[in-house]
Amino acid sequence: MYFQKVEMSHRNSTVPAEFILTGITHRPELQLLLLGVFLVIYGVAMIGNMSMIILTKLDSRLHTPMYYFIRHLAFIDLGNCTVIYPKMMVNFVVEQNVISYYACAVQMAFYIAFIISELFILSAMAYDRYVAICNPLLYSAIMSQRRCHVLVGVPYLYSVFQAVMITSKIFTLTFCDSNVISHFYCDNVPMLLLLCSNARDIELLIILFSALNLITSLFVVLVSYLLILLAIYRMHSADGRKKAFSTCGSHLTVVVVFYGTLLFMYLQPKSTHSFETDKIASVFYTLVIPMLNPLIYSFRNKEVKNAVLRVFKYQCKFCT
Repeated sequence: MYFQKVEMSHRNSTVPAEFILTGITHRPELQLLLLGVFLVIYGVAMIGNMSMIILTKLDSRLHTPMYYFIRHLAFIDLGNCTVIYPKMMVNFVVEQNVISYYACAVQMAFYIAFIISELFILSAMAYDRYVAICNPLLYSAIMSQRRCHVLVGVPYLYSVFQAVMITSKIFTLTFCDSNVISHFYCDNVPMLLLLCSNARDIELLIILFSALNLITSLFVVLVSYLLILLAIYRMHSADGRKKAFSTCGSHLTVVVVFYGTLLFMYLQPKSTHSFETDKIASVFYTLVIPMLNPLIYSFRNKEVKNAVLRVFKYQCKFCT
């Protein structure tokens, strides 16, 4: 029984007991192959991000503003893929790809909160790199512990507020008889297609906030890197320029990959836009990027490599 009648706001509303997710593919022969691929990628993302969180907590030399932001980025990436992919991988091996009404609401809320948090954490990291390169002598004073807490805390509060607002608005509206979501998780855009009541207001609200979040966070990133490039251009020392580029190289790589994927999804022409391309883009920024981020910060960063060696040597000494 997929639907039940409940009393809401003194009127009868149709509330689905569960939703059916269409998943990644309709081809049964690909299910086990995709399960293996997603299991490997998710495992690497879990190990990489958990390792980054633990490493930046254990090693005292990584107790700096930059690694404070990296630790929170790892936490967000870990949460982003965990709220979606364990459920999706279970659905690969069960007969029917379903999710309960309340689980769908919780998944949507957490997904929105994590994706918005990542946008603004990346912009906070860009500001941090700007201060490090353009004001190195005042870096410790400007990037104080209090300011770092504000730069992380405000995005969290803002993203939670927006996630609760959008999710509550969608799940208090009336659903039609269809309970099939054209996606592999509970995203807000496919959910709008299931609403019987006028969803125009919530659709405009989602578009407005999505544009605001993307434009403001990207603006901070672009301005920060424009000022960084100007500062590097004014440097007379080749070593100084090389050091400056290496300082922001990892973050710039992460920013290009993440924002590039989002811009590809949002700026597609309507004629070529489809839920299938949305699914591919969603896999990339909710799973592939969370897997890549710790790898980028590990392989491109000598401090992280040295911290791994120090922690490993300490553990070996402790064990013996």
